[in-house]
Amino acid sequence: MISYWILLIGIALVSWIVQANLQSKFKKFSKIPVGNGMTGRDIALKMLHDNGIHDVQVTHTPGQLTDHYNPMTRTVNLSEGVYASDSIMAAAVAAHECGHAVQHARAYAPLKMRSALVPVVNFSSSIMSWVLLGGILMVNTFPELLLGGIILFATTTLFSFITLPVEIDASKRALVWLSASGITNSYNHAHAESALRSAAYTYVVAALSSLATLIYYVMIFMGRRD
Repeated sequence: MISYWILLIGIALVSWIVQANLQSKFKKFSKIPVGNGMTGRDIALKMLHDNGIHDVQVTHTPGQLTDHYNPMTRTVNLSEGVYASDSIMAAAVAAHECGHAVQHARAYAPLKMRSALVPVVNFSSSIMSWVLLGGILMVNTFPELLLGGIILFATTTLFSFITLPVEIDASKRALVWLSASGITNSYNHAHAESALRSAAYTYVVAALSSLATLIYYVMIFMGRRD
């Protein structure tokens, strides 16, 4: 159990470092112009059109690092610091989110799997904490409740791991297109790649953290007194 807590603390520390690094790069690369005056919105529209996608809208959403693609509404939602910015960071983020739109248009299998899991994960998340809490309190009298909580939590862990190839592939599509379209050059392309790599690390850490927590609940279940 002690080794588990060491692992959990280690993951939490790595998560903090990764988030701090992402924030630092966002701030740094947001000050470097892409060079052609195109904003995040302009780049998103161009990437969509270049990939033959004309039924996806590009909108802005409040907050920082809140950028996302919504397959239900078919919208690329860019944060305030990306939508109207002509920085290399804005270009990388906008292209990445459009990468998800391209995945959707091409029926990319991991994205389809993740989308199918969304309602399941939403349901699991809404009751999971209470089921796990009750399961831990009654682990020796009603272990089935904790097992149910573990199954619910396992769906969120699975979702985290399915997210990894989805995010990595979206970044690859973004970087290939940014270079091929001439949006980035030999100097600033490395900045775009570095920014998206840092963002990908956050998903890796989140998946590992979820797995570690799942193992913790399994250990409680397996260690119950019959």
